[in-house]
Amino acid sequence: MKLLMLGGTRFLGKTIVETALRRGHEVTLFNRGNRPELFPQLEQLAGDRDGGLDALLGREWDAVIDTSGYVPRVVKQSLEALSTKVRHYTFISTIDVYDEKVPGVISENHPVKKLEDESMEDVQTAYGPMKARCEELVMEQMDGEALIVRCGLIAGPGDHSDRLTYWPSRVARGGEVLAPGNPQAPVQFIDVRDLSEWIVCKIEERCKGIFTATGPSEPLTMGRFLQACARTVADDASFTWVTDDFLKEHEVGAWIEMPLWIPESENLHSLMSIDVSKAINAGLAYRPLEETIKDTLRWDNERQERTERKAGLAAEKEQRLLELWNKRWAEEGAS
Repeated sequence: MKLLMLGGTRFLGKTIVETALRRGHEVTLFNRGNRPELFPQLEQLAGDRDGGLDALLGREWDAVIDTSGYVPRVVKQSLEALSTKVRHYTFISTIDVYDEKVPGVISENHPVKKLEDESMEDVQTAYGPMKARCEELVMEQMDGEALIVRCGLIAGPGDHSDRLTYWPSRVARGGEVLAPGNPQAPVQFIDVRDLSEWIVCKIEERCKGIFTATGPSEPLTMGRFLQACARTVADDASFTWVTDDFLKEHEVGAWIEMPLWIPESENLHSLMSIDVSKAINAGLAYRPLEETIKDTLRWDNERQERTERKAGLAAEKEQRLLELWNKRWAEEGAS
């Protein structure tokens, strides 16, 4: 198949391109041309999704993969340029479209957030509603010939967000590890390689509709995840579980500073226990958790860009918090 990738030079997009090439497809990249060294063997069209689509004119592809659509106005431009030039459109969305305030187990039929102001273009403020509106535009413009993939946390080699990468790296250092909140709290994520393989297979089938793609296939808790990290990368790690209240008292930031931690008071755990049976029934398969942990740590140790982590608790702060927590328990035990 002739595939057009809108983006394709970062984490998920890059892995989708690699997967498509391995499966024998012809891939054209459209992006701003900031990283041409990644796929020098591929046709690369330079442009800007916001008003700079001339490079796409007069061309046709079997399918387009959109990993970089966030603003409805900009996505609409791409659709207007491509809807008659491609047979199938895959739009990468997010579980943040779901309205977590509506009770019940979340699946594809769960209500989504609405974009109240169509002029809103601040991704930080209205990420979920903007993505939900982009989904609507894709389905409308493509007359249903589209695959919408609502992704959860994506992990694995190449994850520069460090949200899951932090944990294998921290556990591998061994010693006393600060573990956040309730060990029974649900956790969901998917290996980027499993997600990419499934997406490309669905494109080959011209699969249509909306799917939530996260994992694993069986329920996973934070406690079981950290135990898997210990079994895989460091037998000498021990975990000290501290409460939500303690973390909030000491101004530890949820999700980013303390990856995978969501205070129970925020009532967001429904987004960590989403029903993914539709995608599984459509062929989504998962590698062993230990493989993701091991490969992520190997990549983290070998990556050349040794910049400050984008997520994770600083070692000095972790040590200070552990000392405070252990002192508190020692004093309470003595009283």
